[in-house]
Amino acid sequence: NTTPPGQWGLRFRGPTNDSLTESEPHSWAVDMDLSAVIHRVEPRFLSVTIDASLASEEKFMSLLRSSKLRFLAKALSPAFLRFGGTSQDFMVFTHQTSNQLEIFKYFSPSDHVSCDQLELPEWLERRLKRALSKQQMILMKEDVRRKYRRVKFTEYTVDVLHAFANCSGLDLIFGLNALLRNSDNTWNGSNARSLLRYCESRRYHMSWELGNEPNSYKKKAGLRVDGFQLGRDFTKLREMMSQSEFYHNSQLYGPDVGQPRDHRVDILQGFLRSGADAVDACTWHHYYVNGRDTSLQDFIDPEILDTLAVKTKEVLQKVKKASPGKSVWLGETSSAYGGGAPGLSDTFVAGFIYHLVDNNLDPLPDYWLSLLYKRLVGPEVLNISAWSASGQRVRLYLHCSNTNSYRNGAVTLMSLNLSRKTARISVPTLVSSSTVDAFVLQSDRPGEEGLYSRSVTLNGVVLKMVDDQTLPDLTGSGLPPADHLQLPAFSLAFFVFKDAQATACLDQVTLR
Repeated sequence: NTTPPGQWGLRFRGPTNDSLTESEPHSWAVDMDLSAVIHRVEPRFLSVTIDASLASEEKFMSLLRSSKLRFLAKALSPAFLRFGGTSQDFMVFTHQTSNQLEIFKYFSPSDHVSCDQLELPEWLERRLKRALSKQQMILMKEDVRRKYRRVKFTEYTVDVLHAFANCSGLDLIFGLNALLRNSDNTWNGSNARSLLRYCESRRYHMSWELGNEPNSYKKKAGLRVDGFQLGRDFTKLREMMSQSEFYHNSQLYGPDVGQPRDHRVDILQGFLRSGADAVDACTWHHYYVNGRDTSLQDFIDPEILDTLAVKTKEVLQKVKKASPGKSVWLGETSSAYGGGAPGLSDTFVAGFIYHLVDNNLDPLPDYWLSLLYKRLVGPEVLNISAWSASGQRVRLYLHCSNTNSYRNGAVTLMSLNLSRKTARISVPTLVSSSTVDAFVLQSDRPGEEGLYSRSVTLNGVVLKMVDDQTLPDLTGSGLPPADHLQLPAFSLAFFVFKDAQATACLDQVTLR
């Protein structure tokens, strides 16, 4: 939900070939500047989205009552929980009736219900997970045909969603339907007003968005909304919020435009002219590949991974020109659009891009990567340069370490090796005398075949939950001071230089 970590401080020099022999490791020289922070990411960086399609049948919202899912989500706090996606623009809030599904009787949140009481019966969880797999197939067909049905949701969805966020320590962002339009193509806010009134009556703290990827409205709904009109719609929502005693100071984010190119750039620019003052941050989305025609090689292609940095730079420039000082957030990202790439987005190789839990609510490899990021990496970005004669298949990023886990002055080196060869990283003298905690994530199987695995090892030990409320040991492997590090083939790693005494990190306030 914010700028990608470390992109500000990484420069590559050298050719792009990958021609070394299998047995010969890549050699990388590294230079670090520990004297100054060059950027700070939001402490809630690396946040999560629950796709609004979960409410396509409201009974599936009950999965958010799973104590296991709440436990996994809480481990990623502080973070935002965004409820949105394509389905949000086809959802209409309606009041609950006496004919609601029988399943609703098992949960009626109130101000007096503790988080420990928000339990989902085991038999019900099993039934819902079985049904969810079938439901996802239906939703994928809708996406392929680009024919979406209007979905009604009730107070139940809002209650469960808020309870999940609140009990997980996450800050909720709720996405409103922007496709409810008047005859003159202006936004009709009456349904949103009804929802805000209900949420205000419950004293639900949350932030808001309006619409998802307006650049695709023509394809999804046969309706075109230009950027200038969209900005006016956001201004209307901001005025509506200002009239609320409870939400007049709440945050509003948008326009959640897809990766800007062609007419999408026009939408963003038009929005900024009329709606920049209405939002607290300008949001955009990035996906690397099309989930329907991608391949394993796309997931480890340096040029494809570079598209994020390229597009981020473009967005930052456009926003700075139109609205100087306006925050820019990466509001949504993952590996592949179109529902993900089966057999790739849910495997180890997605760790180089993103995906979190499976249909059984078990952590996928990227969850463990995300969890380690939260524990080990602080918000302060440091400058790092890396160069090699062997290509661009090693990615290095440097931050101050998370002061909840390490004392001030420690730095964390994030590393990705997209190659089939081990990388030998020569570290500069200023950190070579520091002891190191190494956290190396690899597939449980060697070689490219292992990239299809849904299991991940940490320093050689397969990661899996001990039980629904217990994470495995995530302790790093201690390394003595040395002038180089070994980064295995197809691995992701965090190296914490505990004794770096980085000037830029000595005066950081401990995060709580």
